[in-house]
Amino acid sequence: MSAWQPTQTGYYPDQDPNKTQGATAPFYPGGYPQQPSYPAYPQPSGQPVGPPPYGAFVAPPNAPPFGQGPPPPQTNMYGAPGAYPEDPMGEDTAFSFSDQSIRRGFIRKVYLILMAQLLVTTAIIAVFTFHGPTKKFVHGNIAIFYCSMAVMFVCLICMSCCASVRRKAPTNIIFLGVFTLAESFMLGTAAASFRSEEVVMAAGITAIVCFSLTIFALQTKWDFTVLGGALFVAVIILFVFGIIVAFIPNKAAQIAYASAGALLFSIYLIYDTQMMMGGKHKYSISPEEYIFAALNLYLDIINIFIYILSIIGASRD
Repeated sequence: MSAWQPTQTGYYPDQDPNKTQGATAPFYPGGYPQQPSYPAYPQPSGQPVGPPPYGAFVAPPNAPPFGQGPPPPQTNMYGAPGAYPEDPMGEDTAFSFSDQSIRRGFIRKVYLILMAQLLVTTAIIAVFTFHGPTKKFVHGNIAIFYCSMAVMFVCLICMSCCASVRRKAPTNIIFLGVFTLAESFMLGTAAASFRSEEVVMAAGITAIVCFSLTIFALQTKWDFTVLGGALFVAVIILFVFGIIVAFIPNKAAQIAYASAGALLFSIYLIYDTQMMMGGKHKYSISPEEYIFAALNLYLDIINIFIYILSIIGASRD
């Protein structure tokens, strides 16, 4: 329709009073009748003045463009308000459990996976320690130790560095199972070098220490989740110390190194437990990372066992 200048006021066709009175009225150029009693329809600036098409919708002032509006509220995988960042290990946001059932379900899942890992590891170590032919075979085939170590490191790097591997089922379960078997075979070959009573004593001490530290982590008011950077630096120092001790055949240095390692991973066990618990702690791990949480706790317990076994073995030589 071409632009035109109104000379009289207008109205819509369904509002025509002349339909029932039989009177005639002037029309707009497009065929719409005019009625002086109705005010002119306001038009936006810069557009032709005239009535809108019949049945057209006129948006209120300051309304957002069509198809746009406020974003929908985000919810996590459990339907609770809030969303979790893609990778909690690379974000500064602390995760919190708004529902107690979510917290209990997550912790239950982590400890069930951890118990399954420890049962498999204990069974394999027992076979390598108490079964004579297996122990003799391991002593003559040291390649088992290095092969299991290589598989263990590959699985560990994949689960630690690739979020899709540790989050996507059943890939995460497969990688965790292969890692647990490789770690168990490596520990079994290492435990075969010790006497059976030393292995049993180390396992008992480890169980007592880990249970006590877990209870402490659950009820203490101290927040160990803020010590992540300091613990990482301590691991690097322990690694350098271990390289030095490897070239020093000194029993006191070996006992000192094993004691420092047991102490460090005991603190790591408290740190990882509080990261899993969330709640009032400054940092916590996402409920989607149950595989990663179980992996961290498993590595803490295994390292405590290895260092305690090294202390017992070095003190009895």
